[in-house]
Amino acid sequence: MSTSHLHAVRLGRSEHSSDRSGGLRTVRAAVAVQGASRLRAAFAWLLLACVGVTAPAVVSAQAGTGSRNELVGSLNSDSSVAASPRASVPLAARTFKSAADSMEYASVLAAATNAKGLRIIVSMFDRELYVLDDADTLLVAPVAVAVDTTLTYNGKSWRFETPRGKRKVLSKESNPAWVPPVWHYAEVASRQGLQLAYLERGRAVPLSDGRKLVVRGDRVGTLDGSTFTPVPRDEEIVFDGTIYVPPTGTLNRRIEGELGKYKLALGDGFLLHGTPHTESIGTAATHGCVRLLDEDVEWLYDQIPVGTPVYIY
Repeated sequence: MSTSHLHAVRLGRSEHSSDRSGGLRTVRAAVAVQGASRLRAAFAWLLLACVGVTAPAVVSAQAGTGSRNELVGSLNSDSSVAASPRASVPLAARTFKSAADSMEYASVLAAATNAKGLRIIVSMFDRELYVLDDADTLLVAPVAVAVDTTLTYNGKSWRFETPRGKRKVLSKESNPAWVPPVWHYAEVASRQGLQLAYLERGRAVPLSDGRKLVVRGDRVGTLDGSTFTPVPRDEEIVFDGTIYVPPTGTLNRRIEGELGKYKLALGDGFLLHGTPHTESIGTAATHGCVRLLDEDVEWLYDQIPVGTPVYIY
């Protein structure tokens, strides 16, 4: 079997212009009005639920979604996103996986609606993020949410969902790099029919063509005699039908640009972050994080202090 590399499209880029004039309270007025209307509609649903109109259980809220090609908005000349009715799940179709899931939705929605001060609210049904300060809507932005699926590979399972609940902004970072978890490599292996193995420092892996796969310093590469050839950082490490997980701390385990220009950490690995995959915005496409256009996450980075509460329902 010949030795080969599986090239990963990791470095896609998309530049967006942004209009930041007017300071903190400058927002896209039409979108903000629509976002506020959705919050009122959701709260109306909550009131109906409280008087006995309950939501069906078991059915996934993300049914029929997840295609990265499903565009739900269009880019205008100023690079803002025009909201589309397809971006939200109609109230009548807002079904839940269980009664507990329905109750959590209602609880977080009520807490977000009744909270005071500056706060971030994420509606997974509407696939929108709102920034409110008391009753004032400062920002409405389209987002991508989790695909709500499970990956099973080689006896292990990973659940990709955005959990409902209240969190807070723990930290902020510009130009973040993504360190892929093991599930990333398992996902590639599952899709491509590959085996999965782990590289270790100090242990060479013999390849079918006589070379060796080794870790030297912060790079993974092949050793042919005394000649070391690094594996390109924008490629998965695939040889002889096996994808290798590089050690944490190597440059091959660090992907630049995948999280966009900024990230806000919410704890437990969940982030608000940008993305080069702008076509995914408005869809169920992530592995748990909330993706935004770079200009919207830049606004959050500039205007939202660490400690700000985040409500996800």
